[in-house]
Amino acid sequence: MATARTPQTFNLDRLTTPIGTALLVSDDDGVLRALDWDDYEGRMLELLRLHYGPVTLRDGRAPAEMRKALSDYFKGDLDRLTDVTWRVAGTPFQQKVWHALPKIRPGTTMSYGALAAKLKVPNAMRAVGHANGSNPISVVVPCHRLIGANGSLVKYGGGLERKRWLLRHEGVEI
Repeated sequence: MATARTPQTFNLDRLTTPIGTALLVSDDDGVLRALDWDDYEGRMLELLRLHYGPVTLRDGRAPAEMRKALSDYFKGDLDRLTDVTWRVAGTPFQQKVWHALPKIRPGTTMSYGALAAKLKVPNAMRAVGHANGSNPISVVVPCHRLIGANGSLVKYGGGLERKRWLLRHEGVEI
């Protein structure tokens, strides 16, 4: 019999960016738990529920260092994302994919199949795609850097125009 998860309470802050208002969800330790866009809040809430069970969001400011790092990224200091401390719940495979994504350097992309091969599961490109689509921490865990095998933009939880903008911002022309 499954046990009920303890309800989680996180802080919700908003950050204005060139591509919309980012929703920053952090815990009481100041660790980022989710980053999504205000027009995709329902998606974010569902991902939080899937990963953590019952979640309550209360208005609360994200740590100043996190806000500054994200603002600096959007102003062009692409390496600032590594300064953001984050934590996610998920399956061991999802964790493996999510921890591999920040290793894809800004200005570069990788196909789902190439990431699967790098993770030593070469036939798991669809599973990599599913894990990528379940990533609750947009931008910081850079799911936008995964593209189709033919170089095309495919699926992005925040919309393909945002994915295109993020890649161009990082120096990739798609």
